Amino acid sequence: MVQDAIARVTDRIRARSEAGRAAYLARTGALISRGVHRSAVGCANLAHALAGCAKVKRDDKPNIGIVTSYNDMLSAHQPFGRFPDLIKHAVREAGGIAQVAGGVPAMCDGVTQGREGMELSLFSRDVIAMATAIALSHDVFDGALLLGVCDKIVPGLVIAALSFGHLPAIFVPAGPMPSGISNTEKSRVRQLYAEGKVGREELLESEIGAYHSPGTCTFYGTANSNQMLMEIMGLHLPGASFVNPNTELRDALTGAAARRILEITARGNEFTPVGEMVDERTVVNGMIGLLATGGSTNHTIHLVAMARAAGIAITWQDFSDLSEHIPLLTRIYPNGSADVNHFQAAGGMPVLIGALLDAGLLHGDARTVWSPDGLQAYRDQPVLEEKVLRWKPAPAASLNRDILRDATEPFSKDGGLRIMHGNLGQAVTKISAVKPEHRVVVAPARVFRSQEAMQEAFKAGELHRDFVAIVTHQGPKANGMPELHKLTPPLGVLQDLGFKVGLVTDGRMSGASGKVPSAIHVTPECACGGALAKVRDGDIIRLDCEAGIVEVQVDQAEFEARKVPEIDLSAHHHGIGRDLFGAFRAAVAGADLGASVFA
Repeated sequence: MVQDAIARVTDRIRARSEAGRAAYLARTGALISRGVHRSAVGCANLAHALAGCAKVKRDDKPNIGIVTSYNDMLSAHQPFGRFPDLIKHAVREAGGIAQVAGGVPAMCDGVTQGREGMELSLFSRDVIAMATAIALSHDVFDGALLLGVCDKIVPGLVIAALSFGHLPAIFVPAGPMPSGISNTEKSRVRQLYAEGKVGREELLESEIGAYHSPGTCTFYGTANSNQMLMEIMGLHLPGASFVNPNTELRDALTGAAARRILEITARGNEFTPVGEMVDERTVVNGMIGLLATGGSTNHTIHLVAMARAAGIAITWQDFSDLSEHIPLLTRIYPNGSADVNHFQAAGGMPVLIGALLDAGLLHGDARTVWSPDGLQAYRDQPVLEEKVLRWKPAPAASLNRDILRDATEPFSKDGGLRIMHGNLGQAVTKISAVKPEHRVVVAPARVFRSQEAMQEAFKAGELHRDFVAIVTHQGPKANGMPELHKLTPPLGVLQDLGFKVGLVTDGRMSGASGKVPSAIHVTPECACGGALAKVRDGDIIRLDCEAGIVEVQVDQAEFEARKVPEIDLSAHHHGIGRDLFGAFRAAVAGADLGASVFA
């Protein structure tokens, strides 16, 4: 049984979502009731759809649409180049056909950090959702296999899958690259470079040592948080998230996903349309997984948008209330020194899910793509025995308690994320990555209009003191809400020198960022007249991550009388494709509503 506190939040979400969820299910049900539309299309239409499948001339076989984010410049998505053939072979042997329905763009935040292209990053999620909708719009598929890994790709695919909620959908991961140099060493060299103590050659050698082969980056950022979410929400096969690419086990899991999708189509024996499967319990399980693992703050935006696609309304307050009852059970960089391969070796997702189920901290009865009976099957781990894929019970307890624990002895009694409130608005902080002695900062503001301006001030030696960096006009309407990961090394240097420093911004930070106390995703954003835009150099800022407070300590009447400055943002609206996204900037909702352009 789930704990009462979890049940109360779930019931509140269910009540809040009643009308939206009912309308969504009615639309989904209408599409389900009409049956597979391929049987109703005209002969010429069907001939076009099947012309590429030389041996298929009728519609008497289930047809699976593959949507892939493959490209070979992203390490995480390069392994997907092999997947369509693996899938087609497995589906064909099981009595169906599979076609690549379409591809979606997949950009890498690691490549675009600190550059103009990062201003398209968040918007790429909604582009991916729309591209997936176009891929599936041919309306000739019985189910979908969705191939994606990284930051905006998986949330975009989820949003699209839910817009086709009458179809079953399984998410197929590629897995993390093997471990390279430690994340701690990588961070150390970055700080040395920020201080000018090592050059570009040494920095590049370090970075290549960290990012060295196909697969997802090994730190616990947004990409690997995505994989955790897909498994704990029941959209992956059990134990599929963190198996390395190009291994026999990885290939076997891909084949198993291909066979399983046939079983859960309307032509199979366990019809599981994704729009009915993903409900309030599923979403709450995802939120709990995020909190229990200290996952990426980006998912306080993405989960809101994903849930809304299913007619479910969650709020940042729901995250905050859950966080009071969800213990932190993992230490994976940036919340510790281990990477996701070490987490997998300690027991990984099966042990984590088992620990949460044992503590009554998950809705164990939530439906999954693997079993209508819920998450109990996700306590099992996949193994190859004489080249046959089987699932066996995972270890009863963690194999490394420095990385993964159960709820009886957690790393922290509450979750890794916290919602901040105050006269500057509402914000998010990742408290699990910040040492206790750094979690409260009361210091003068230093206001910057860009991360470049802050970096220049650091290089000029202007920031060797206590201060709170205020980086304004970084929200979705202003410039697409880029991540500001480039601020982490200089702030980390200053903190290590003994200064009390913090960050407050309406922008995002990378899922890998931590260490320095911050209040991010501030809403209302500056471009919408948010109070953060009124802060001036020297104002005293209280950034209290423990109490969840972010405020400017200025006479309230004086502060309210200040005018919001007019900032020329036109330089952010052109070049590197940004001129094509004016409609997105105009239509996008606030971060607390998912920063989405969809109604």
